[in-house]
Amino acid sequence: MNPTHLTGPVLILGSGLLGASIGLGLRAHGIDVVVSDPSPSAEAVAVDIGAGRAFNAAEVLSPELVVVAAPPDVTAAVVAGALQTYAAAVVVDIASVKVAVATELVGILGPDKGMLERYVGTHPMAGREKSGPVAALGELFNSMPWVLCPSEVSSKHAVKVAHSLAIDLNAVVFRFTPDEHDAAVALVSHLPQVMSSLVASRLQETPPHALSLAGNGLRDVTRIAASDPALWVQILGANAPKLLEIMQGVRADLDRLINTLRAPTAPGARLDLAQLMAEGNAGQTRIPGKHGGPAQQYTWLTVLVDDRPGQIARLLTEIGHIGVNVEDLRMDHSAGLQVGMVEISVLPSKRARLVEDLTERGWKVIL
Repeated sequence: MNPTHLTGPVLILGSGLLGASIGLGLRAHGIDVVVSDPSPSAEAVAVDIGAGRAFNAAEVLSPELVVVAAPPDVTAAVVAGALQTYAAAVVVDIASVKVAVATELVGILGPDKGMLERYVGTHPMAGREKSGPVAALGELFNSMPWVLCPSEVSSKHAVKVAHSLAIDLNAVVFRFTPDEHDAAVALVSHLPQVMSSLVASRLQETPPHALSLAGNGLRDVTRIAASDPALWVQILGANAPKLLEIMQGVRADLDRLINTLRAPTAPGARLDLAQLMAEGNAGQTRIPGKHGGPAQQYTWLTVLVDDRPGQIARLLTEIGHIGVNVEDLRMDHSAGLQVGMVEISVLPSKRARLVEDLTERGWKVIL
């Protein structure tokens, strides 16, 4: 067993994807985890997959930590109940909005700082399009950001325990104020979700023969449009003020683009379109890449692969024998042909050598 910072027991209130994944991750360290959920079937599934033992109301439980993994619209109430029930426990929540939860919690508990000292708002920036405990993964938080948003009254001990939870799950810890957090996630998480859903909604009446032309670009843009609508209704509503500021900027850009496209050959129109694309280029390069480094430090090449078992594994093995490290990898399929296209990201200094060696070994490389 790996060393841990938490000693347990840890009580997890909510056995959805994140709650069950936290349970699996902590159980891998041998920590005693108790799982409770308003849905008996969801709780039973979480227990069956090994995320913890079932909550027993008759047991006198003294948890070191209570993790509230409830939907955002009930998070504050559940946190308040946990603080009142478990007088010695640190309580954290993992909701994706922080200001609304903190404000509601103060409204429930009043100005007494005693219980609030034991509370820390947190947000693990990890997830999947799938939901529920059946989709849980103990490794879900590995190397993913985990934001701590302590209030002005959160005790040092409470912050330390919250930090220990993230570290024990192999996450990368960041510290934001609740307001800073909500502004950041509005841009890097909530806006992409809205834009993905808006693009995907355009596909509802699209003829199948048109969709047969879709490639990785459309799939990449619309991947997260498969997310749970019920959850996102709560998230977007709770963080509406921060998201609205950004969406108004997006609307201004859309209005600018629409006006330009009404007369695409008018003087200055092509320059405006070029500037719009260049602004996107500039923003995209600011997204951290591998190991947090610049996203544009790698170059891509495409290799055609027969659509049969073992070919991708053979390609990666041969790249390893050549001595080139694969920094990233994407796959697509050719429409109408039994071949796949494997896009490989490598250091620019390695690209020419890799193309030459793969070609000599019989692979077809598209430059």
